Amino acid sequence: MGWKARLLKVQVNLYGIQLAQLYQPDLNMQRTPRILWADDEIDLLKPHVLFLESKGFHVTGVNSGVEALDLFATEVFDLVFLDEQMPGLNGLETLQRMKEQRPHLPVIMITKSEEEQIMEEAIGSKISDYLIKPVNPNQILLSIKKNLDERRLVSEKAMTDYQREFREISMQLMGRLNAADWASIYQRLVYWKLELESSQDEGMKDILEMQFKDANRQFAKFYEQEYPEWMAGPDDDSPTLSHRLLPERLPPVLEKAKDGRPVFLVVIDNLRLDQWRMIEPLLLDKYRVTRNDSYFSILPTATQYARNALFAGLSPAEIARVYPQHWVGEEEEGSKNRHEKELFQAMLKRIGFEGKSDYHKITNLAAGRKLVEHFHQLKGNDLTALVYNFVDMLSHARTEMEVLKELADDEAAYRSLTHSWFEHSALKEMLDKMAEWNARVIITTDHGTIRVSNPVQVKGERTTNSNLRYKVGRNLGYNAKDVFEVRDPEKIGLPRPHVSSSYIFSREDDFLVYPNKFHHFAQYFSDTFQHGGISLEEVIIPWIELETN
Repeated sequence: MGWKARLLKVQVNLYGIQLAQLYQPDLNMQRTPRILWADDEIDLLKPHVLFLESKGFHVTGVNSGVEALDLFATEVFDLVFLDEQMPGLNGLETLQRMKEQRPHLPVIMITKSEEEQIMEEAIGSKISDYLIKPVNPNQILLSIKKNLDERRLVSEKAMTDYQREFREISMQLMGRLNAADWASIYQRLVYWKLELESSQDEGMKDILEMQFKDANRQFAKFYEQEYPEWMAGPDDDSPTLSHRLLPERLPPVLEKAKDGRPVFLVVIDNLRLDQWRMIEPLLLDKYRVTRNDSYFSILPTATQYARNALFAGLSPAEIARVYPQHWVGEEEEGSKNRHEKELFQAMLKRIGFEGKSDYHKITNLAAGRKLVEHFHQLKGNDLTALVYNFVDMLSHARTEMEVLKELADDEAAYRSLTHSWFEHSALKEMLDKMAEWNARVIITTDHGTIRVSNPVQVKGERTTNSNLRYKVGRNLGYNAKDVFEVRDPEKIGLPRPHVSSSYIFSREDDFLVYPNKFHHFAQYFSDTFQHGGISLEEVIIPWIELETN
């Protein structure tokens, strides 16, 4: 083992020790949970109260719903036990008034009655548990732990599991990895990001963030080293790239579609793996996932290049050469993706598809609603491609709109906003209709996005493009150590606008800023979501195949 490997192993062990030290429970810091127990026979429950106090709980007992509400208004409790059949204000009435003040407080209903109507009414009032008298102490303790300790216990188990996973991933990062290994590592890191999201322990999240950054740093080196060879021609270790995706993966799906069931290719622009994980549960009542895969976006990881390449089945340089009328260069006016339909139809012809196909692009809410209204017209198609631009618009809007910045001020909120949009979107309605038609559905994207934080200074001519993650032009000025530079664009399948044009790409969470008003723009764009460069989040993106349940 060389000295670098030994040093990395020491770092892994040190981080493991840090994890263990961070997450040893500090018993002195735990506050005694406070329980309010309302029952007109509270004196007869004294043995239960003493039992709970011996287990470390502080229990306040009262004889009526009125007394319970008086205390509830002046003191803070972590959980409430309510007897359903108290005289005067009964348990259900007391419950309703408590929920008006603290809707998320755990309330456990205790009753002698086993009437189904009372149970349904209590459950409808959002009780946390329902116990039938007589109750024994262990039954009560289990209910308390389930409601008060479940989150803590889940968090502690997640911490233990991640500590083991941290070591495994760190050791794996020390080895020689191929594209499939990187896709697996990214899947695991995203899993833990979502798993630990509800944890209140910021130390644990910091450790994961540190590991994510380390992985991104090493992935950029790997990607830069291997990418030119991938573009030159695929081999056994090459990942599927944007321009090879549909010619490789669409024919097997279309072959199955000869049974008469329609196929829908849904491309949600700018959809990251973690965002897919957020919206996936909303589809599982009607669909099952039959293929959960990924592919690698080409460079730049931007719509003009990646999505044109996806639909054309060709690299950007090949599109510019074979279909010059369909390629819109960086310096030209207008939409850079306005010829996707023509490129898609030409690609289908090349792979021998002879069925009926269609293409639709949704760029705003009105267009989405209009397509929902006329969706029945697509039923006769063998293959329909739907491009949905919402996530891309959300990413750009977050940079421009202060209100949206507040709504999605971090990655968790950004994911949540995506979930909320999808749940109430026209796209969700369309997917529901596809399920009614027993359609086969593919969900994918053209590239991901990354939250940037580190400004890197570059210089360029007035005609240089405005993207913050890559630049193309003549006479670019930059520190070669800060970027991935490509002086011969044709070698990575990119068109050369001018004889002296070159490309540069930012890595990890860097973004490119011009010297003029550098500090202003560095601050303005910091902590925004951008795409076009090299990171796990931008490059490794989902390919999902769905079948109806």
